[in-house]
Amino acid sequence: MGRDVTRDSVTRADRAKYRHKVRRCLDVFALMLDEFQFDADRPTTGLEVELNLVDAHAEPAMRNEEILDEIDDPAFQSELGRFNIELNAEPRLIEGAGFDAYEKDLTESLGRAAERAAETDSRIVLVGILPTLTTRHTVRDNLSANDRYQVLNEQILDTRGEDIPLDIRGVEELRESHDSIVPEAACTSVQYHLQVSPEHFADYWNAAQAIAAIQVATGANSPYLFGRRLWAETRIALFEQATDTRADELKAQGVRPRVWFGERWITSIFDLFEENVRYFTPLLPVCDDEDPQEVLRAGGVPTLSELTLHNGTVYRWNRPVYDIMDGRPHLRVENRVLPAGPTVVDMLANAAFYFGLTRYLAEQDRPVWSRLGFHTAEDNFHLAARRGITATVRWPRHGDVPVTRLVLDELLDQAAQGLDRYGVDLPVRDRLLGVIEGRCRAGRNGAVWQTEMVSHGERHGLDRDAALRAMLQRYSELQRTDIPVHLWPVG
Repeated sequence: MGRDVTRDSVTRADRAKYRHKVRRCLDVFALMLDEFQFDADRPTTGLEVELNLVDAHAEPAMRNEEILDEIDDPAFQSELGRFNIELNAEPRLIEGAGFDAYEKDLTESLGRAAERAAETDSRIVLVGILPTLTTRHTVRDNLSANDRYQVLNEQILDTRGEDIPLDIRGVEELRESHDSIVPEAACTSVQYHLQVSPEHFADYWNAAQAIAAIQVATGANSPYLFGRRLWAETRIALFEQATDTRADELKAQGVRPRVWFGERWITSIFDLFEENVRYFTPLLPVCDDEDPQEVLRAGGVPTLSELTLHNGTVYRWNRPVYDIMDGRPHLRVENRVLPAGPTVVDMLANAAFYFGLTRYLAEQDRPVWSRLGFHTAEDNFHLAARRGITATVRWPRHGDVPVTRLVLDELLDQAAQGLDRYGVDLPVRDRLLGVIEGRCRAGRNGAVWQTEMVSHGERHGLDRDAALRAMLQRYSELQRTDIPVHLWPVG
């Protein structure tokens, strides 16, 4: 979640100073893009996974602080809710057997964490929304202890000036309001990072935006929220609503939401940072002592901490990232559209599909976004979140086409070519893309498996709560096998 913030660090007097500092950072960033050498020689990738904690009864376990103390590993961090933690995998190249190295790292890290969690009678579950979560779990007392989350909650509620309504209409409906942002903690995702050069950043970001719908459709894993079956990837709607700082009047005026698909294709990473500064008020106005212009003038690398902190409170589905590693600055596309789970191999298959397809599309002479309207891409995204693997999207040369047919007929081959350009070993490439192919041929992803299992339980006399609990218990068992979800049995 980024830099820590203390509860007494935000005052009204900070806002003008912070706004000035953010704009100063933006000016320096523009100079750096024109004059500075960014680290982009070999495209490093990264991966973060948000995890849920459950007890022996498959109920959310509010023990993240205790479990993190037991794990005692800096790769694991707190998240918004007391039933969440996050795992940051070691960044690496994906050439050769890089994905196998990711798999070994994630499997071993999750295995160690599971052993420590078991000592507190808890288990770790990789799932987009914990199916047994209820409104009694999403109360203020269940925010994590880190002051950053407390301050963020206060700032969002103060900016909004009223409770946050949820209105999600899918197979069933959910309408209620909350006096905190804790429902956002229900959204657990996997985030893929790709390091790119300034001159190619726009191409990769545009490509990621164009395929966001395809990712969500094939990888959906969040069909239930508070006991109701809503969208195939309900996490999309929930995240957009649970952190919305806009009252109805501001929505009517066209004020942008903080969870944002965007509004146009870009020509530079600067476009995104400039939009963030222009459209969004600060939520965490905390300044440090660095003068970025003086640092740059002296030949150093400025941290641009105010700009990056502000960027971290604008929740784009594909977020631009500026960071420094070993004294050299670099840029990354952070892809945030997919849920956690169902298994490590499923998440790495999603990663391979994403990294390969974005590279192929970014290097086309006539890019897909020159033939696909931006708002069509956004409509595709929300349709895919609603319908999952059964979704139909609009795509150049195809018109309206089922996602599964588009993937099988065209996009898998393009993703394979993209992975070849990274130098991914052929057996690794084919194994992981074979998981995506298997899902599309079976018409089954995590969301489909969950709904089939709950329906099975209800047909055998269980009420909804009992069916969800039984499903999650079975989900947790199958997850530990690391068999891809499209091969999981029902019943």
